[in-house]
Amino acid sequence: MSNLILLDTALCLPSPEVEALLQGRMMVVIPRTFIHPGRSFALYPSISSINLLPDEQYYKSNLLTSAQKVSTQIGSKTVWIKAWGKCELCQILSSSQSLKALSELTVWTTKALEQILLQRKHIFVAHLHVYLLSQPVEILMNSQTQFVSLPYSLRVSDNLPVLNDRIFAQRKHQLEKLQPPLHPELEELQSAIASLSEPAAKQLDHDIKVFLGWSSDKLIKQPDPDIAWINDIAKLSDRSIELEEKKSNYQAGTDFENIARRSLEFLGFKVENAYKGGAGGLDLFCSKPYPIVCECKAGKLIPSRTIEELLKLGGMHLGKTQLLTSVKLVIGPGNPSTDTLKAAKEWEVSIINAMTLQKLVELKAKYPGAINLVELQQYLEPGQIDYKIDEYIDKAEREMNLRSHIIQLVKKHLEKTNDRDVGVDSLHVAYIYDHPPETLTPKELYEIMIELSSPLTGYLGRDKKSDRFYFLRDLPIITI
Repeated sequence: MSNLILLDTALCLPSPEVEALLQGRMMVVIPRTFIHPGRSFALYPSISSINLLPDEQYYKSNLLTSAQKVSTQIGSKTVWIKAWGKCELCQILSSSQSLKALSELTVWTTKALEQILLQRKHIFVAHLHVYLLSQPVEILMNSQTQFVSLPYSLRVSDNLPVLNDRIFAQRKHQLEKLQPPLHPELEELQSAIASLSEPAAKQLDHDIKVFLGWSSDKLIKQPDPDIAWINDIAKLSDRSIELEEKKSNYQAGTDFENIARRSLEFLGFKVENAYKGGAGGLDLFCSKPYPIVCECKAGKLIPSRTIEELLKLGGMHLGKTQLLTSVKLVIGPGNPSTDTLKAAKEWEVSIINAMTLQKLVELKAKYPGAINLVELQQYLEPGQIDYKIDEYIDKAEREMNLRSHIIQLVKKHLEKTNDRDVGVDSLHVAYIYDHPPETLTPKELYEIMIELSSPLTGYLGRDKKSDRFYFLRDLPIITI
């Protein structure tokens, strides 16, 4: 249940600092006087500044672009108030040695903090838990004192926090102890992509913010138009669509070959253009991570001489030795004939349905890191192997479900215990009693948690000194 609060005053801050609070980029301000913990106020952005240095020297460069956009929204007579804050702690710093550490955790440069310390002899650092207003409020500009009286009281609630309680507590602890940022290189990457408008860049920007603890919001995934083609893989292998679209046999076959090429590239294979299909050419040849000679067939059935055709063209273009050492794959519709199956087993040719290829690509689209092509090679046995690929897909999805379960377990455990992090032994006990999808030893659980805490995955964080883990972001189980 949310708490309703009545605000009569606002804390006046430079607009770049308000923007940093709204982004979750930082959660502290430097007031001119001590702010008592428990005090609440609106956040009033000001374009005027009492800073002794120009903004370019006062703030880190990665903040200024977004802050400049906000400044343009402030009129000559009115300002928009979008958030309010509650002071949870007010530290007093007077040591120059602490300024570099504070700068690394905030938007101020070390030079700016040194100027403030020279001017005031000590620095107040107020930790603010910031909450968004349900609707921004426009008010007339007021005097530029530290606190300004609002023209009317604002009734606000705490149901829209920029950072949830758990993340706020982690960040507050880090700032209290002036611990260095864990991933400064990711902060630089986020700054580099923040202004990009492409959906993939926005998703990455959001994920990095969640990873860094700058945001606790879940991004609602929208259908991605860039992967809509996946739904056409099986359709294009069925040549009945040529009657609806009035395509020739050749064009229908070419369309399926093109989407099969795109599918294999999407999965991570390197498809060589030098062997491009057409009369007398191989349909597809993948060179990495291992060689695959591929024949694509569109229609109702796989023709009976397909295996012979694949071997003939493969030997002509690659040579007998390379052909025999390559994976040989036929992708087509329907069930192959008895003769085709016999030839496939004799010459070690794998056959899969186009829908099986589509299911592999769908898995890759849902979980980009789920498919291990080297591991997949073990499932490419001679004969019709749709059931083998289904086994691999089921295995990969079970692994994703297990990891999602472990991530949620860490999250729930920390929320329940109110701890900052958890060790493997304690979590293994919780895992046993949490209806686990499969049995794991403490060592197996630890290995998965190390994987999930890698900077390349970023679902869990890890304190390397204590070898304890904490939650960073969800791994949702999704469908497309």
